[in-house]
Amino acid sequence: MKVRAIRRCANAIIPATSSVVIGPVVLAAALLSASFAVRAANVPNAANAPNAPEAARPVIVVLGDSISAEYGLPRDTGWVALLRQRLTEERIDYSVANASISGDTTSGGRARLPALMQRLKPSIVIVELGANDALRGVPLATTEANLRTIIEEAQQGHAKVVLVGMYVPPNYGPDYTQKFHGIYGQLAKQLRVPLVPFLLAGIADKPDMFQADQIHPTQQAQPVLLNNVWPAVKPLLRASSPR
Repeated sequence: MKVRAIRRCANAIIPATSSVVIGPVVLAAALLSASFAVRAANVPNAANAPNAPEAARPVIVVLGDSISAEYGLPRDTGWVALLRQRLTEERIDYSVANASISGDTTSGGRARLPALMQRLKPSIVIVELGANDALRGVPLATTEANLRTIIEEAQQGHAKVVLVGMYVPPNYGPDYTQKFHGIYGQLAKQLRVPLVPFLLAGIADKPDMFQADQIHPTQQAQPVLLNNVWPAVKPLLRASSPR
């Protein structure tokens, strides 16, 4: 689909009164699925990565895809690394394990979660998954079931959960696109977990905030992503901080 056609579709799907603009994310739709598949082979399992937290402190696990896995960024400059820095600055004694893998789907996250729960015993799990499901045309029921299982299994492991929502390009029609985004709100309400409505809010309509592929946010955009997530995470830290 050509760029102008994509923009017309996006304008038809996202109401003019909506505060959400998906700009560069829509422009990247044709490239995203293929690029994610390549990157998935190049990113090590974060559960075994050097930045895994010390066992002595409460752990926050970020279970995400390439947007959380620092794709195309210098090491330790993504929003997850900035979350770690903010905790230190505010003297909140938590460790952060970035268990994000480029190209990951909700099925992949669901499969990886039990080992992460067993090994890290997190106090908080931030779930940033689903965009790759939509781009691959995964049935909505499958995405919803996987996210539900991830949340419930994390809760059964005594972890609090933050669910991070996404919008996706309209490649599979407006009905799929709108229902996909609706999954996050429905699950957050049903399972009583904090929701980040849209991880890319505040940058999605700003091309200069995206890398050359117009898919992944730049280093300069990472503080915005953190600020989108922080309001949902901070109350959980206050409730369970060991300070």
